[in-house]
Amino acid sequence: MCRSKKSTDAIQPTSSNSKRRSFSSSFQTPKSLKPASSFSDPSPSTTSTTNDLASSSSNFYFNSSSYSLSTQTSNTLSSLRASLPENPHIYDFSLISSATTNFLSKRFSSSSSSSSWLCHLHGQQVVIIRRKLRRSIELDDLVHKLSVICRSHHSSLIKLLGASLSGNFVYLVYEYVKGPNLGDCLRNPKNPSFTPLSSWISRMQIAIDIAHGLDYIHHCSGLETSFTHNHIKVTSIIVAEDSLTAKICHFGTAEICREVSKEEGSRSLGRTDSKVMKIEGTRGYMAPELQFNGLVTQKCDVYAFGVVVLELLSGEEALKFMFDKGDGGYKRVSVIDTAREAAAGGSGGVRRWVDRRLKDSFPVEVAEKMVLVALECLEEDPERRPEMKKVVGKVSKLYLESKNWADNIGLPTDISVSMAPR
Repeated sequence: MCRSKKSTDAIQPTSSNSKRRSFSSSFQTPKSLKPASSFSDPSPSTTSTTNDLASSSSNFYFNSSSYSLSTQTSNTLSSLRASLPENPHIYDFSLISSATTNFLSKRFSSSSSSSSWLCHLHGQQVVIIRRKLRRSIELDDLVHKLSVICRSHHSSLIKLLGASLSGNFVYLVYEYVKGPNLGDCLRNPKNPSFTPLSSWISRMQIAIDIAHGLDYIHHCSGLETSFTHNHIKVTSIIVAEDSLTAKICHFGTAEICREVSKEEGSRSLGRTDSKVMKIEGTRGYMAPELQFNGLVTQKCDVYAFGVVVLELLSGEEALKFMFDKGDGGYKRVSVIDTAREAAAGGSGGVRRWVDRRLKDSFPVEVAEKMVLVALECLEEDPERRPEMKKVVGKVSKLYLESKNWADNIGLPTDISVSMAPR
């Protein structure tokens, strides 16, 4: 649950009657909701209600001398905490507009499908991302999706705090994590020879973080549901500056923007559908079936993860075009093709293919196994690609082997590195 420690610690168990009266009047979910522009931040009322609960709970303790903590009391406290409302999910659009100076502030990032602003909401630094809705979404459906996504907690995910609707656009509010994206870490245009991920262990740490985060998205432990990310790529992964750990951005975007439709899971797009269905994706990361029929599945995420791992190991872009002096044209170079050639060459091929900035300081056998794991995720047939649970198991094992290798040769595994280019 995305609830602050302060609010939960303030609550003590109350009698069953008072608990029933309090929550039936204060925390009952409304059945009908007004448009997004009428929503205001409910946090002040939440704080007030919490304080009232704490006050009544305190009186209960002082007036009941025979009361003792027991298993039943602990269960009551757990049910009270479970009944508390979540952080606000729907923001008033005027609040979003004000925070971005009517969207005239300097953009934090921009692409063909989205724009983002770094600003403050309720005293917290956040990133607001504007994306166009692929299909219309009812407000009740939006609230339901947010209630599930905002309850998600994982160290490898950047948390979604809420959203706002205006016209055909949705404004997603995420917590801000300081650090560059993985693409900038691997390929700094100002100094290509420098990377903060200069050790094998640091790159394996990034790989295991992404794998765990993506596995959580697909199976959402404890939430009894599953999601598809649909935007896995190096620019959608932030490397936290303070810990050099990976955090996945844009969790929930595909669901809220209606890029993933449960009704489409059993059909393919025909000719008439292709005229109205716009396929969005980044070249080099799109699975073959996604390019063919436009259907987004979890196996598309697995494919994109395989591409990210190959970029992480080689330092090369997923897809680029290089000038060919022979014919005077441009040649398409894919990291997938070069990885397959390296794997075919055995340990020697992999050793020459891995990022030279690691200076040959890595366990070659582990590197070879990592390449094979990535290539397994890149199978043309989606049915032959493993699920993320299986991938996590393999990557975790290789991470432990890497730690043992580092310990055996006396390499430090907890180095703090400056993110700035030298």
